[in-house]
Formats: sequence, structure tokens, C-alpha cells
Amino acid sequence: MATEIKESSTNVENLQILAKACDVNIILGNIGLRWKMQILYCIANEAHQFSTIKKVFPTISDQILGKRVSELYKEKLIIKIEVPDTVPQQIKYEVTEKGNELLMIILNLNSWGEKWK
Repeated sequence: MATEIKESSTNVENLQILAKACDVNIILGNIGLRWKMQILYCIANEAHQFSTIKKVFPTISDQILGKRVSELYKEKLIIKIEVPDTVPQQIKYEVTEKGNELLMIILNLNSWGEKWK
């Protein structure tokens, strides 16, 4: 489990310097969080419910999975859809246009990495 970085650490200072130097560093730090892009990709490829995503990644904790799904939702990369007439209420996730655009970039980055590794 990741630990919080102390506000007084040089790590925090370095991250602030990098963020001021280039917005890309902030974006990479955000999308580079463990599991995040894998979950987005998984939702885009038919794993639309929490339990289905969990089956794809059985070693991820429910807490981290919930946190990453929540982040994807807050960033408007996915939407939540309530499944009608279900008790308890079931939630289905769908990737937004913004999320699909990001996935295209990630897949292109993956292709580039495969080519040059």
C-alpha cells in the first residue's frame, strides 16, 4: 500500500517543480496511478460492473478498485448508469467520449513502447 508523501519532503518539492515546468507531468502522474488505465480499458471492453472488473483483476483490493473507479468517474472518463429494476440497485459503468480519447492515446503509447522496447 502506498504511503502519503510528507509535505516537507524533497519529493513533494520535486513534484511541484515538475508540475510548474510542464502540465504533462501532472497528467502522467494522474493517469499513471496503478490500475487506473487497466480499469478504464477493462470497462471499455465489456466489464461494466464492479464485480466483473474484480474478476478480471482478482488481486486488486476492493478499496483500491473503488477508489480508482471513483477517480475515473470524477474525471469524467466514465459514467455510472443505474440498472433499472434491480435490488439492490446495480451500477453499470460506461466509458465517455473523453475516456475513449484517452484510451486511444494510451493504446498508441503502448504500440510505440512495443515497437521500441
